[in-house]
Amino acid sequence: MLENIKSALFKIWITLSGVIVFFSTSFIFAYIIKNGFKSVNLEFIFGSPQGIPLGSEGGIFPAIVGSLFLMIIACIFASLLAISTSIYVVYYCKSLKIENIVHVIVQCMAGVPSIVLGLFGYTLLVVNLKLGRSLLSAGLTLGIMIFPFIQVRVEKIFREISSSIINSSYALGISKSYTFFKLILPICKSEIVSAITLAGGFAMGAAAPIILTGAVIFAPIPKSLSSPVMALPFHLYILTGEGISLEKSYATTLVLIGLLFIINIISIALTFIRKGVR
Repeated sequence: MLENIKSALFKIWITLSGVIVFFSTSFIFAYIIKNGFKSVNLEFIFGSPQGIPLGSEGGIFPAIVGSLFLMIIACIFASLLAISTSIYVVYYCKSLKIENIVHVIVQCMAGVPSIVLGLFGYTLLVVNLKLGRSLLSAGLTLGIMIFPFIQVRVEKIFREISSSIINSSYALGISKSYTFFKLILPICKSEIVSAITLAGGFAMGAAAPIILTGAVIFAPIPKSLSSPVMALPFHLYILTGEGISLEKSYATTLVLIGLLFIINIISIALTFIRKGVR
């Protein structure tokens, strides 16, 4: 009897949680679409910010391109570090102590507030390495932010590979590097790309790390890595924070959510492809 009551309460709790999350999320999306959709048109998407104050008219195309460039740089930088760290921890590290130290460092990095990472990026990249407030500085800072996100998932992916496959390869005298590139990587590459894509969406929506490292109120489409850059989250922050245009703010939010939605769809599709292969 008691078990039945517990089971019923658990089902009610799960159902209510799902309903609350669904309707809360739907309300937020519906509210943004209702207030932003009327301002989203081709001129807004492919135009540059105009008007006085700047941003009250015109479009957000430089910010869209800037956000995509920042996401690409962040993903490349973070992926190189995260994948190499995961390979070392899973296939080369023989010491449990070192493995635990690596895990603690990654977990601590994941808990650092994004504004602190922005200050770190400003101090290291902009001031000490003299990269200036640029696309490269902002992209690298975002890469540091998403590094733990990718590393944890890639390590989990590697650990899910059947050890019998790997041991069979080693038993044939095949080297670890050949086994990784010819056997392990082809098996899990779609899941790795999925994790990187999801992290890219996380980077694209972050404003705090790029405020001090590369984002500016207005800049044309960056022509080099040393150019300052516009970004959608920073542009949205300026529009709302300075009270420039609430209408443009909702439209910018809608475009940003649309891009993040597309990125998440790509990530989910890659995950399903991987499961289909299995």
